[in-house]
Amino acid sequence: MIAMKEKLKRTLTLFDTTLAGIGIIVGAGIYAIIGKAAGIVGNAVWLSFLIGAVVAGITAMSYAELSSLFPKAGAEYVYARRSFGNRIAFVVNWLLVLGTVFSVATVSLGFASYLNYFIQVPYFISAALLIIIFTALNIYGVKESILVANLGSVIEVLGLVLIIVFGFSYLGDVDYFALPPDSHPSVLFLGASLLFFAFLGFESVPRLAEETKDAEGVIPKAVLLSLAISTILYILVAMIAVSVVNWSELSASDAPLAMVAENLLGSKVGVVLALIALFSTSNTVLIMLVTTTRLLYGLGEGGRGFRRLGEVSKRKTPWIAAIVLAILSLVAVAREDVKFVAYSADFTTFFVFGTINLAVVWFRLTKPWLKPGFRTPEVLGLPLLPMVGAATCVLLALTSSLESIVLGLALTALGFAAYEVLRRIKLID
Repeated sequence: MIAMKEKLKRTLTLFDTTLAGIGIIVGAGIYAIIGKAAGIVGNAVWLSFLIGAVVAGITAMSYAELSSLFPKAGAEYVYARRSFGNRIAFVVNWLLVLGTVFSVATVSLGFASYLNYFIQVPYFISAALLIIIFTALNIYGVKESILVANLGSVIEVLGLVLIIVFGFSYLGDVDYFALPPDSHPSVLFLGASLLFFAFLGFESVPRLAEETKDAEGVIPKAVLLSLAISTILYILVAMIAVSVVNWSELSASDAPLAMVAENLLGSKVGVVLALIALFSTSNTVLIMLVTTTRLLYGLGEGGRGFRRLGEVSKRKTPWIAAIVLAILSLVAVAREDVKFVAYSADFTTFFVFGTINLAVVWFRLTKPWLKPGFRTPEVLGLPLLPMVGAATCVLLALTSSLESIVLGLALTALGFAAYEVLRRIKLID
């Protein structure tokens, strides 16, 4: 194996990283949850998307600022370690890795369910094969992985563009501020809390920093561009969806966008949407495996704990980190319990995003001389936006289900305990 001091190969451009971000943001979320959100907020589902985008945008700016200061593959680990020390950094990575493992399992099982539309295969077998094949591609090379992911991104975005193009003429047919009967405007925030899942993915872009040309300039732009483009797609699709299909029918459907497409183009389009869903879910799995492998690599690179995770192959890819992530994902998939793995992924996001926003606040207040390539706008000379971002993450965490809150707190406590044990036996620095 090549020594850890060897750097990863820089091959990725602004186009590559932006499209990768769009690929994982658009992913499986929009195809599954838009109907459930419509049941909460009616025709105003687009407005909940906009609120969710604003919340995600604040955290995206924090990521952009920190990635311009520390363009490292370890991303969140580096940010947390530089601001709050090794203990918090370890727990952040602990939750990130576990969250991604559960997310990979969730989306892989989603892929398996869509595959059953065409051929009956046990969920575990098809989900496991997907993880194994994409792990092999991940080890083969990041450029090859991103090329495949970019193709998947184009296909899944085309599914949304298809709805936008053929449904654009329907815009204006309904009241886009109409809520379900007897609903309070506060349901818009409940809808935004649900739809926030559809924006996850922009935070993965900084993990590609060490394989990106001119990372200090490219990564912040890619983070914000991928989120902005995804938001535009979401809002247009949401407005068209409730224009073509009544919001109550949309909320009752297991495949809401397929219902919209069928109303626009006929019943045979269900097969096309199922194929797009396969590309969407598989593409999301690939990009999560690629980016989180680089996160694990960041743990070992440069002498930080778990040094073997920093080893790279002859093709300069972090092969040990890729295999570890695949094994953990296969263990999670073995339960074949989508609800369990989805709940397990929920709480981790808010803990990590809250920490990232607080890291920006910490650097602004304690090291004002730092000059990041991208700087989150100040309000009255204070970093109020990341403060609001951190508070919002706490609020969203508290609006999650009781099961996800309890499980998330248990995983967090376990992370702190694991750090103390590993530190005492000197397995980490």
